[in-house]
Amino acid sequence: MKILVTGGAGYIGSHVVKQLLEFTKHEIIILDNLSTGRESTLETLKSIRDFTFIKLDLKEFHEVEKILQINDIETIIHFAASIIVPESVENPAKYYMNNTVNTTNLIKCASENGVKNFIFSSTAAVYGEPKPEIQNSKFKINESYATKPINPYGWSKLMSERVLQDTAKAGGKMKYVILRYFNVAGADIHYKQYTINQNQSTVLKPRIGQSTPNATHLIKIASECAAGKRDKMYIFGDDYLTEDGTCIRDYIHVDDLADAHIRAIAYLQKNPSDIFNCGYGRGYSVKEVIDVMKNVTGIEFEVEVSGRREGDPAVLVSDNKKIKSSMNWQPKYDNLEIICKSAYEWEKTAK
Repeated sequence: MKILVTGGAGYIGSHVVKQLLEFTKHEIIILDNLSTGRESTLETLKSIRDFTFIKLDLKEFHEVEKILQINDIETIIHFAASIIVPESVENPAKYYMNNTVNTTNLIKCASENGVKNFIFSSTAAVYGEPKPEIQNSKFKINESYATKPINPYGWSKLMSERVLQDTAKAGGKMKYVILRYFNVAGADIHYKQYTINQNQSTVLKPRIGQSTPNATHLIKIASECAAGKRDKMYIFGDDYLTEDGTCIRDYIHVDDLADAHIRAIAYLQKNPSDIFNCGYGRGYSVKEVIDVMKNVTGIEFEVEVSGRREGDPAVLVSDNKKIKSSMNWQPKYDNLEIICKSAYEWEKTAK
C-alpha cells in the first residue's frame, strides 16, 4: 500500500512514520513544509528504511493535487496543522486557513483521486469545556459527548472533521478514521546498549522527539527546564475547581498514539468510518506532572504561578473504551514516569 503522510517530519507524524517503516512494508511518502518539522528527523527516519520526501506547503493547492494525481495513494494520514491554543486565540485566521482550508482542499483532492482511506489527526479540544458540575478527574469524555470548542484551534479541527465526514458520505468511496488526541507527550522509546568495563548497560536513548520551537506543552516545557534550556516555567492558574487548583489532563505517550494510527489503517480494511478518542483514561494535574518530572530527573527547577490562559478548560480526561474494544489497542507506556523520562532523555541531546 502507498501511504501519504502530511506533516511526517513533525512530532507525532514522525513517530507514526517510524512505526510504519519499522513494522510494515507500506511505501511511504512524506509531505511537509518543514515549518516545525526537522530535516534531522527525516535523516533519522531514513536510517530505518527508505521513503519519499516532498517539501511542500498544503496551501499550494495545485501541487497537492498533482501529487495525488501521479501517485496511486490508497491511504492519507493527515497531521500537518497549527496546534498552539493561545496562538489560535490571538490569530484565529491563521488556524482556519492552515487547518481548515488546507485540510478541506486535501480532502477534496483525496476524494477526487481515488484515495480509499483518510486518517485525520484531531483533538480533544473539539469537546470544549465540560459542564462545571462534572469537571473532576473521575469524569471521562466519550466520543458521543457534545462538541463545543472554546478556542479557534478546536473549532478549526472540528470544522475539518465535518468536511471529512460530509465528503466521505457524498462520495461514498472514501472511508475515514478521526482520532481525537488528548495530551501527547514523551519521545521515541529506544534503548541503546553500552559496554563499560566489560559490563553491558542498556540506556534509554530516543532517536526522535518533540522539536517544535517555542512549544507550549507542559511536559515538553518541564523537560526543557530539567535539561537547563529554560530558567523557569509557569503554572497558568492554580484556582481551578480541581483538587490542587491546577488543570487536569490525560497524557498519552507518543509511541502509543502512533500505534493507534497503525491499527487505524488495518481497521479501515474491514470496518466503516468512525471516530475514536486517544488517551489513557486517567488525569494528572499540572502540579503532579511537574513533581514527577522533578522526581525522575532528580533536578529541581523553578516554577512560578501565573494567571490563567484563555481557552484552557479545567479538566479533560478521555474515555478510551471504544478504541480499545474496536481496534484491540493496548497501550504499552501508560506510565507518567516513562513519559517524563523519555521526554527528558530526548531533551538532553536535542538541539
